[in-house]
Amino acid sequence: MNEYNKTITDHFENPRNWGDMVDADGIGLVGDPDRGDFLKVFIRVKDTIVTDVKFLTRGCPVCIAAASIMTELAIGRDLDDAMMIEGEDIMDALGGMPENKVHCANRGAKGIQEAVIDHVYGHAGRGSKN
Repeated sequence: MNEYNKTITDHFENPRNWGDMVDADGIGLVGDPDRGDFLKVFIRVKDTIVTDVKFLTRGCPVCIAAASIMTELAIGRDLDDAMMIEGEDIMDALGGMPENKVHCANRGAKGIQEAVIDHVYGHAGRGSKN
């Protein structure tokens, strides 16, 4: 873990909001749990505000840290604002990351976006395997 900064290390070792969510209002799935790395994001929404986010993932330490900090970025945001979270926002919040790990931040952004889309269109649980 010496190659990662303190924020990445902290979020990897102590992931925030990790776990399943029963009766989620929206679920985003990026990757394929049956074939390798994946991120599954669960959201709870009241009115138009994301009130809770949980995640399950399989991936490297940076992917876990990116998912963890994504949840912190998304909670309390309006759905439109949550849709605007990008990989760059996650990288900035983590204090940067190795160039070969940028896909981890992008996966986190795609996960929250997929969960919001799932909520808006009322298909909880469908998600995406992209």
